[in-house]
Amino acid sequence: MDLTRHPDLLDRIAAAYALGTLRGGARRRFEAMGRQSATVRAAALLWQERFASLTELQLSQAPSPNVWKRIENLIERPAAPPATARSPWWGGLNFWRGTGVIGSAIALAIMVVTVNMNRELAAKDRELAELQLRGRQLAQQNTQLAAQLQAQPEIRYVAVLADDKAGASMLALFDPKHNTLTLKRVGDYREAADKSLQLWALPRDSAPRSIGVLGAEPVVKLAAVENQLQTSPALAISLEPKGGVPSETGPTGPVLFKGAVLQAPL
Repeated sequence: MDLTRHPDLLDRIAAAYALGTLRGGARRRFEAMGRQSATVRAAALLWQERFASLTELQLSQAPSPNVWKRIENLIERPAAPPATARSPWWGGLNFWRGTGVIGSAIALAIMVVTVNMNRELAAKDRELAELQLRGRQLAQQNTQLAAQLQAQPEIRYVAVLADDKAGASMLALFDPKHNTLTLKRVGDYREAADKSLQLWALPRDSAPRSIGVLGAEPVVKLAAVENQLQTSPALAISLEPKGGVPSETGPTGPVLFKGAVLQAPL
């Protein structure tokens, strides 16, 4: 089956391949198709890139504040009041003594109730403070998550640039949200110190236009606009003198890598 004629099926199989759930003969057949088709390679590399970026959204988890609350409650638990010694029955308590005992008991009860109420109020204050702190932490986490989501690239176009032996050397990903073309080296080619790799857009009806000169880093980001990719069915990389050549001259050195520009599945 030609998967390039069934983009939805290709997208699902590429996702399973990148996730590692495509195994056995099916995985080997998909890898064989990838060696023959730039579209299949691009779909697999695109899903690998998407799964790799998911780990950046993870947030650290703090211990529950209820742990400290339980510890504080155990520390502050009031000791049982000492038992009041009972007067011996042979003491002959009079009425005024009985009244004094009752008054003392009432005063003690009021004191115990007051202490317990103060403890409960203090516990409520601590609980409220913990809830307010947790609310601020959640708000901060939401702000950080929103910033991370905003920073995540939106991949609209992808291209796998390969040599004449179909060996992939560069993966190009275009992000229209940030007008950025990201190039990742996926091969072993390294240019000499006095040479530079230069990226070109190949429009249908005009001469090649330079997009930028690549540095020696594994990942390079170049400024680009969507129209450059929409009007160019392919991209190419040429080997040029150090620093590259002007766009109007076109490539002066050999074209090392070339690949079709494909629209990424949404």
